[in-house]
Amino acid sequence: MNKVFPSAAEALKDIVADGQLMAVGGFGLCGIPEALIDALRDSGVKDLTVISNNAGVDGFGLGKLLETRQIKKMISSYVGENKEFERQYLAGELELEFTPQGTLAEKLRAGGAGIPAFFTKTGVGTLVAEGKELREFDGQTYVMERSLVPDIALVKAEVADMSGNLRFNMTARNFNPAAATAGKICVVEVERIVATGELAPDDIHLPGIYVHRIVHNPTPEKRIEKRTTRDRK
Repeated sequence: MNKVFPSAAEALKDIVADGQLMAVGGFGLCGIPEALIDALRDSGVKDLTVISNNAGVDGFGLGKLLETRQIKKMISSYVGENKEFERQYLAGELELEFTPQGTLAEKLRAGGAGIPAFFTKTGVGTLVAEGKELREFDGQTYVMERSLVPDIALVKAEVADMSGNLRFNMTARNFNPAAATAGKICVVEVERIVATGELAPDDIHLPGIYVHRIVHNPTPEKRIEKRTTRDRK
């Protein structure tokens, strides 16, 4: 099977639809699938529920989809750095399911592993646990969390081989592997594509069985979210 598509738009055009549940990898602006997000915006699909650690920044990353009002709900652990996110939420225009960061990662990992729910102590006694099942284990209270299985996962990796085996670049790995395994269909954006067999088995972070489509984007912008500098001594 040829998993490589000529463009991000071609990779998405017959699989995205209104009202889907989508997972998008990345942490802030680190490891986000820039070309796939642009293609998703240009597709015009709407009423999306998006699982992502946060929603990028104003005018970049998932912030582009907020500006075009294509997202109806975010499932996130952090909403800072994005004034349009804040504005829409406070105005009642955007639904938000706040999820502790570790719980969000486990929801995706469990979804990819075929585990429908799990118990965690995180959030017990807070708004996070309201309306959810509580259970005692070894004298401690835990809250039940349902896993997440998105219709589509959009992820970013540094390199893929033709079979879809992936390597990520250091901290850009972040939520990407969990999102990839959880998605019913996984589309990955990569900077390099190599021949199958070129990646050593021990150097593969995610096996190609989870990857359905590959898009080559050799020159992503990789915008810096917050630039801090100091004077040279």
